[in-house]
Amino acid sequence: MSAEPAEPIRARWFDGRSSRAQGVLVSLHPGPRGPSLHLHTLSSAGGEHLTLETSRVGWPETWSAGRAPRTVVVDLGEYGSLEIDDVKAWQAARAAAGERAPLAQRMQTRWTVLLAVFVVAVAAVGAFYRWGTPWAATQVTRQVPLEWENALTARALQNLDQRWLKPSNLPAARQAQLRDRFDALARQIEPAMRRYRGYTPRLNLSFRSGLGANAFALPGGTIVMTDALVEAASAQGLGDDALVGVLAHEIGHVMHRHTTRMIVEQGVLNVGLGLALGDVSMLVSTGSSLLTGMAYQRGHETEADCFASALMRNAQLPTVPMADLLLAIESAHRGKAPAASEASWASLLSSHPETALRARKLKLGQVDGC
Repeated sequence: MSAEPAEPIRARWFDGRSSRAQGVLVSLHPGPRGPSLHLHTLSSAGGEHLTLETSRVGWPETWSAGRAPRTVVVDLGEYGSLEIDDVKAWQAARAAAGERAPLAQRMQTRWTVLLAVFVVAVAAVGAFYRWGTPWAATQVTRQVPLEWENALTARALQNLDQRWLKPSNLPAARQAQLRDRFDALARQIEPAMRRYRGYTPRLNLSFRSGLGANAFALPGGTIVMTDALVEAASAQGLGDDALVGVLAHEIGHVMHRHTTRMIVEQGVLNVGLGLALGDVSMLVSTGSSLLTGMAYQRGHETEADCFASALMRNAQLPTVPMADLLLAIESAHRGKAPAASEASWASLLSSHPETALRARKLKLGQVDGC
């Protein structure tokens, strides 16, 4: 049932052809695309009629209670303008004709609408961060060429060698021995373990000194192991199976393209926030970087642990030595403050899941998601 039009309202009509205003009656009628405006002059015999559809009327903005203007001005385009003194009657006529103010206007005049929009916006940004960003980043990462990763790794490793890393002091025979174990492990990767179809990076192991006990993966297949990690395993009386387990974990980072995904995720998140907020300020950009670096890093570590567990099982190797080595390194880190050159790597370790929990799950073969 359609709404009945409200009583006509007296107004002054400036038709653009004369400087003098004409007295008119204005009424609003409901329509499928919004109210239409009907104008009837009072001065001429029989009166002049004018009907304008909603799209041809420059509807004035609505206002909040207590802030009503003294006079409402309605733009009629080529037909001039109207001035209405009875602002309450005008508001009532618009409501009766089914006119609904745009969302932006309702946000300005009703705090409940503003609060609801804010809650929805926060929920949308949160959902985009939680689910949209990882999904979009995974799709984009599929399109990143391996050559780009190799070029990025070459530049990154050069920078690391200049700033933090030093040549390895391990004997060449010892390096060759560990590379043989690494290559044998890599041959145990099954097609089903490759997250990205057709992604076949050339895995290679490099050795460096200059940092504490650590190993890290770079995009494209390069994995770096420090002399201190090899020495830590030896000091704990752990065989090379412990080091192989750590390498299996780093291969997991490579095969899941975690570093590339983190770069892409940051870009996707910044673009998404830019579209949602209109601009990415330094505060928002920094905040999103921290969120990405913490939450997604933890997820990556769990994925890499899962991959390592499966790969070690394929190679018929135990994961207990790897877990024991992780606990020993964690204990050593708690016992001393990292050197200045190791500060950046220590900050990365802070985003890993609790080492004791990881070690226990690795020993039991119960890594989440496997």
